Amino acid sequence: MPAIYLGAVETIYGPARTTSHVENTLEERLALGISEGLVRISVGIEDTDDLIADLQQAFDRVRTVMV
Repeated sequence: MPAIYLGAVETIYGPARTTSHVENTLEERLALGISEGLVRISVGIEDTDDLIADLQQAFDRVRTVMV
């Protein structure tokens, strides 16, 4: 299945519904187990420690907002 854009050498993220599964209908995505809140991460070639720190910061932010 073609996707609009899957990434480059830098890390990118976005909702699966608008990236890797943009061609699927809502019903198809749900049947595949892809919820509307699923985030797709395409990991680039940045330093591993930087990537881990960035992801940790993002997860911490989400936890703060969700509480």
